[in-house]
Amino acid sequence: MPKTISITEAGRKDLEKERKELIARRPEIAEKIALARSYGDLSENEDYSAARSEQKVVEGRILEIEDILLHAKIIKSGKKDKVDMGSTVSLESDGKTNTYILVGAVEANPLEGKVSNESPIGKAIFGKKVGDEVKLPNGKVFKIATIE
Repeated sequence: MPKTISITEAGRKDLEKERKELIARRPEIAEKIALARSYGDLSENEDYSAARSEQKVVEGRILEIEDILLHAKIIKSGKKDKVDMGSTVSLESDGKTNTYILVGAVEANPLEGKVSNESPIGKAIFGKKVGDEVKLPNGKVFKIATIE
């Protein structure tokens, strides 16, 4: 069964932008490799090793992005009556509000408020409705304030 990777439309655009930027770096890396080769003996040539290493990382990431895009299933925001993939959810506790976007594991970034549906928070809020209480594994209890 082919794998499916859930991403938002914004996540798809970010990946396409990153792929384009990485592809644009290819000529620069090729120049570094050519210049380092011109120095002669490659066995002890740090510039050559560094350029080849950079090339390997860039090419690996391009392949990874292309694989993700090939298997991507775009998350479509559906009804706003319950938390689903792509939902923006506000959680309240002790007078504080935290807002999260529920995304697939590939585009999760907690620093940007994007939590994976596979994370403890993602699992706890998935399928909940406004007003529901959510208990996280650490014991903290939140109330679903809004779903967008």
